[in-house]
Amino acid sequence: MLSRLGVLFMRALAPLPLSWVRALGWALGWILYALIAKRRHVVRVNIDLCFPQWSEQERRALVPRVFIAFAQAWFDRSWIWHGTPKQVRDRVRLTGALSELEGREPTVIFWPHFVGMDAGWTALTLDNPRPFMTIYTHQKNKVVDAWIRAGRQRFGNVRLYQRVDGVKSVVSAIRDGVPLCLLPDMNFGAEESIFVPFYGVPAATVPSLSRFARLGRAKVVPLLTRITPQGYDVQVLPAWRDYPTDDLEADTALMNERLQDYIDGMPEQYYWVHKRFKSRPPGEKPVY
Repeated sequence: MLSRLGVLFMRALAPLPLSWVRALGWALGWILYALIAKRRHVVRVNIDLCFPQWSEQERRALVPRVFIAFAQAWFDRSWIWHGTPKQVRDRVRLTGALSELEGREPTVIFWPHFVGMDAGWTALTLDNPRPFMTIYTHQKNKVVDAWIRAGRQRFGNVRLYQRVDGVKSVVSAIRDGVPLCLLPDMNFGAEESIFVPFYGVPAATVPSLSRFARLGRAKVVPLLTRITPQGYDVQVLPAWRDYPTDDLEADTALMNERLQDYIDGMPEQYYWVHKRFKSRPPGEKPVY
């Protein structure tokens, strides 16, 4: 019942002015920062590990900003998934190397976990006749799962694969010209990962970006989503010309290195609420 009420609440937010939605997100962000001590600790640890060169004051000041950006992006899903198409077009701007998305060249889109990532997906699919696909992880809550799936399938010709679908079907689609939007920058456990530096700290990282690009004979195109006062700027960057190589570990380390550059431009908008360093190399102590 609470989940259904939450979805109804998001629908009710959709027609409101963006400034009102963002104000609600600002308030919710501060509430989450104040009340959820365990997650606040996770964010603080992540920031302390990744930005040791910052002063203590600078690192502490970033923590509430992370919660505010997270909450604002969450409430923005109201109008992204329930607002009018015109409303979405007016607020979400797709910019950059748009020619990378033209034609049918095999493509893997590196889609990092910035909090506005669903605006990025919507920007790709809103007016683009080209099909897109991603790998979707089911939510335990069936109401929330149905809501997210409907939101991500709202526009365009999209395919949501599951991990159980296997690699072959995804690779086949890549070679047929369907871009794969991949989010490989989270901790999925040590079993399927390799430890490579992320801000100088060993981080369990799945090598799927290099693997899918190599198997699909595809170029890799980064997609960055930035919250702005007007909505979102979704930037398509030029394809990485030196990627992938035959060295899976080196490719994965390079992905993290380039991701750091993207994060440095908007550190408060990265998904620091995630336990990025939960898995540790053998012999290392837990950090959380």
